[in-house]
Amino acid sequence: MTTRKTTDEAAAVALLLAAGGGRRLGGRPKALLPHRGRPLVEHAVRILREGGCTRVHVVLGARSDEVRARAELADCVLVDNPAWEQGMGTSLRAGLESLAGSDARAALVSLVDQPGIGPEAVARVLGAYTGEESLVSAAYDGVRGHPVLFGAAHWAGVAATATGDRGARAYLREHAPALTLVECADVARPFDIDTEADLAHLE
Repeated sequence: MTTRKTTDEAAAVALLLAAGGGRRLGGRPKALLPHRGRPLVEHAVRILREGGCTRVHVVLGARSDEVRARAELADCVLVDNPAWEQGMGTSLRAGLESLAGSDARAALVSLVDQPGIGPEAVARVLGAYTGEESLVSAAYDGVRGHPVLFGAAHWAGVAATATGDRGARAYLREHAPALTLVECADVARPFDIDTEADLAHLE
């Protein structure tokens, strides 16, 4: 049983959406916000790896050249999203497109600006993977949040509906009966770093 779980989880690739320009943060890209002495994107990648994701694709947008130069992302696949200013939906599509032709069977989607979500939540969502039909989301007191895992059978539908800043929201709403919620409120805090006041969450 343990061997099967390890094999199944290896089929999932993490998609870290880190393209945002931080409009409400004075134009500071979220990937480069300092956290524990390093760019926030490094922290997000580390959390994904500690949670069990052996492969991580990082979608970059705002000041991507600077992110590449300042952040240690050597073991990640870096995906450029030239349309990042149009919203998170474009980053989700770019991330899914980066999996085309790979052996990935699921994509675990995480956001760079949620440092309160640690490896325990990642591991719980990843552990709920059962195959290409899987549709799994972390929940916080019963409310859907991130990370979200999409089995490969859902990728085309997600990409077709991901627009603006809504990402996969419409797809998840339409497929609610098939969605498995994994409660994570006891191990994670799903706040976003969106405003100057939110920077107090960073160390």
